[in-house]
Amino acid sequence: MLRVTGALRVWSPAETLAESPAGDLLCDPATGRVVAGDPAPAADEVLDASGCVVTPGLVNAHHHLLQTAFRTLPGTRGVPMAAWLAVMAAAYRAAGVDEELVGAAARAGLAEALLCGVTTVADHHLTWPAAAGDGTGLARATAGAAEALGARLVLVRGSAGDDPQEAASSAEAVVAALLGPDASGGVSGDGRVQVAVGPAGVHSDGPETYRLLGEVARRHGLRRRTQADEQVDVAVAQERYGRRPLELLEEWGWLGPDVTLAHLCAVTPAEVARLAAAGASATHAPGCDLPMGWGVAPAAALADAGVPVGLGTSGGGSNDAGHLLADARLALQVAPLAGRAVSAEEVLGWATRGSAAGLGRPELGRLAVGSAADLACWDVSGVADAGVADPVAGLLWASPGRRPRHVVVGGRVVVRDGVLVTADADDVGHDLRRLLAARGR
Repeated sequence: MLRVTGALRVWSPAETLAESPAGDLLCDPATGRVVAGDPAPAADEVLDASGCVVTPGLVNAHHHLLQTAFRTLPGTRGVPMAAWLAVMAAAYRAAGVDEELVGAAARAGLAEALLCGVTTVADHHLTWPAAAGDGTGLARATAGAAEALGARLVLVRGSAGDDPQEAASSAEAVVAALLGPDASGGVSGDGRVQVAVGPAGVHSDGPETYRLLGEVARRHGLRRRTQADEQVDVAVAQERYGRRPLELLEEWGWLGPDVTLAHLCAVTPAEVARLAAAGASATHAPGCDLPMGWGVAPAAALADAGVPVGLGTSGGGSNDAGHLLADARLALQVAPLAGRAVSAEEVLGWATRGSAAGLGRPELGRLAVGSAADLACWDVSGVADAGVADPVAGLLWASPGRRPRHVVVGGRVVVRDGVLVTADADDVGHDLRRLLAARGR
C-alpha cells in the first residue's frame, strides 16, 4: 500500500475526500485504485504531501506526441493553418517518421507530461507513412514509451488523408496489437492503454474514412475522436461541400455520446445546442489555438449547455509545451473574452474529470474510494503562494509554470520530489536531440 500523507487539502472535481486528521490518502498498487483507509491498513510506502494540495492526475485529452520532435520550427508561428500544415508535413518527410522517431518523441512528450502532473495522455496520431505498413510498429513504439515511463496512454489511430480502407485495416491491427485478451471497451485489462479512432477533420478526410473508422469503433467498442471547427476546417468544408463541419459530421454519423470533438473554435450558439443534444463531448485546446491566432472555443458556453468539456495541449508543432496546468490557467484567463468568467475549480474539473469523460473513463480524473489511484501533489508552501487565500484556486492563478512535487499513477510513484523516477529525464531529452541531429535537425 502507498499512503499519501499530510496533505493540506485533497481535492476532487465532484467531491472532496473526507480527510483524516493527517490528510491521508491510501492507494493500492496491486489494483491501481484508491482504497478505504478506515481502519487504516499498514502502508509499505509513505509519500510526504505536507504543504501540498493533492488533485487527481491531470488528463490531457488531446495531444500529438510526434510533434514533440518538431517544436518552434521556422514557418510555424503566427501563420494560417493551411500554411502550418504544409510546413509540418514537409518536416515529417525530411525527418522520416518511423518507429525510432515516434518512440523517442513519445518518450520525451510523456516524460514532460508526467513531470507536469499529467497522468493520462490521449495521443491523436495522424502520420502513418506507407513504409510503416499496418502501423502496429508505430503504435507499439508509443505504447512502449508509456509503459516504460508509467503513464497511461490513449492511442488514437488517426487519419489525415489516408486511404480509407487502409486506415480502417490499420486500426484493426492496432487494436489487436495493443489490447490484451482482457480488454473491454477499447481499454486494456489493467487500464493502462486505450485505443480510439479519429480522422483529423473534414478538411482532410471524407465520408468513407469516417464511415469505415466508425465501423471499427463499433466492432470493438472504441471511442471516436476528431477535430472540428478549426480555421482550415471551416474554410475547406465550405469550399468542398458548401457546408459547415458539424453539419457534415452529423450527416456522416459522427455526432454522438461516444464522440469527442477537439478545438471547436468557430462553433455558433446553434451548433453548441446541436452538440449538447447529440451527447458529444468537447476538448478545449487554448494553448494551441490562441497563440496561433486560430480562434478560441466558447468552452464555458459548451459546459453551460451540458457538453462535457475537457482540456488538451495539442501538439508541439503549435503548442510547444505539454504543460496542461499552464493551459488550464490560460483557459481560465481567456474565458471572459469567450463568453463568461469561470472559476479555477471549474477549469481544473475540465482538466481532470471532463477530459476523462470524453475518453469514457469515469475512474480517471477524480479521487474517491474505487477511483484510479492517479494523483499529483502540488506544493503550495513556497513564496509564490504566500498570501493566497484559496490554495486550490492558487494552483492556476499563482505560480505560472507550476510543477508537482510528486505524481502517482495506478498507486505507483512516477515522480518524487520533482524528479522522474521511471527514467532519467535528461537522458530522454538527449536521446531525442541526438536522433534529430542525426537526421539533419
